Amino acid sequence: MSIRAQLMMVMALDKCLGCHTCSITCKQAWTNRDGAEYMWFNNVETKPGTGYPRRWEDQERWRGGWMLDGKGRLALRAGGRVKKLTTIFGNPDMPLIDDYYEPWTYDYANLIDAPAGPGTPVVTPRSRLTGKPMDLTWGPNWEDDLAGTLAPDDPALSGVEDEVLLRYEQVFMFYVPRICNHCVNPSCVASCPSGAMYKREEDGIVLVDQDKCRGWRFCVSGCPYKKVYFNHLSGKAEKCIFCYPVTENGRPTVCSETCVGRIRAVGVVLYDLDTVAAAAQTTRASDLVEAQRELLLDPHDACVAAAAERDGVPHEWIAAARRSPVLALAKELRVALPLHPEYRTLPMVWYVPPLSPVLDTLTAAGYDTEDPDEVFPTVGDLRVPLRYVANMLAAGDPAPVQESLRRLLAMRIVKRRRQLGEGSPAAVASEGGMGLDDVERLYRLLALSPYDERYVIPKARREHAGAGQAHHGDDTLGGRGRG
Repeated sequence: MSIRAQLMMVMALDKCLGCHTCSITCKQAWTNRDGAEYMWFNNVETKPGTGYPRRWEDQERWRGGWMLDGKGRLALRAGGRVKKLTTIFGNPDMPLIDDYYEPWTYDYANLIDAPAGPGTPVVTPRSRLTGKPMDLTWGPNWEDDLAGTLAPDDPALSGVEDEVLLRYEQVFMFYVPRICNHCVNPSCVASCPSGAMYKREEDGIVLVDQDKCRGWRFCVSGCPYKKVYFNHLSGKAEKCIFCYPVTENGRPTVCSETCVGRIRAVGVVLYDLDTVAAAAQTTRASDLVEAQRELLLDPHDACVAAAAERDGVPHEWIAAARRSPVLALAKELRVALPLHPEYRTLPMVWYVPPLSPVLDTLTAAGYDTEDPDEVFPTVGDLRVPLRYVANMLAAGDPAPVQESLRRLLAMRIVKRRRQLGEGSPAAVASEGGMGLDDVERLYRLLALSPYDERYVIPKARREHAGAGQAHHGDDTLGGRGRG
């Protein structure tokens, strides 16, 4: 047993407003400079939709993440050293700027400098890359609020096209904020020929050593979530850094701090490094969600705590793991799910699936929303198709999504009955697979949790970070001397 601590995030998709505040504040903090104009470490996508970059979920095209070879062993989908050597000067699996978007500004000076005339002067878009006039055809949130009407080729729609088309008059959508997943088994790190990508020993954050980066860009193609970017001016790779200068001081990430809907929870989880390979090599994709849940250890277990102390995890981090909101949502209450677990990177950003306006939808369909015997069997008939969410959050297996939605439904019905003074809340909670204490805990975490319960982040103790192991001295944005 070799215990490691990891910072993890959970987002409740029902609470996301699609306001993009997280994206803007992240942009201002980390990518507001030359060469990074097209980069969005945090972006919010409308689903259904093709996403940013276009069709990033289509790994048959981009060849990101891991797969199992003929012997059941993990192998990079993009190929090993021989493939990298043959494509080192021309990588066909890397998105182009058109797959992201060509960033632009406007010719505002024309409003002031235009000569007097009969018409009103206008501003024209100009490329931030070339400075030349351009036509606007695509952007990072071009499909905002369009519910897939411009995206019939959304990879997550595979297998549910007919179901979605039949419900066109009941169009659905939800928002999915995305950052780097800081995976336990990151394929970007394994793809880097120069060893510049690394996973920090003390908190699991995946970073880029700018001194070692040689700009080969295999990390870009190797990441299945396409959350590693290339700065064409510096010639270096850049990515979300989980705001480590802030989290090291016990504060949440910028995107979490500024989130209007308060959808994010950040906390510590513990895992056994010796079991990572076995979890990632789980044979059936439908078993990957449960395999990753099993990877997360119980910090209340005396043996786990003792092993963590032995392996250099500070006591404060173990105590934080015991209060972790993300462990509660992901493993104990079983409502959060990983994004595309079939990529086998073991992501550490999870999502509580959208329940949709369920009670109104069921009432309109003629169901008695006060009768659990009628409500719970209809989980598969919600406005957001169950199989679509399963394609995103459960490798196509509807069972984990259905379990999560039943628990969220149970919480809603129990709280509604108590509000109206009606009976049998225990029976409803039991139908959802929970006790009343679990319902109250889930309600507090998703609806009412105060700041210090949403964000349980211990301060960094760098002197305990991997006893005897060297630390990289230059992180993703060029900060030297941090070791």
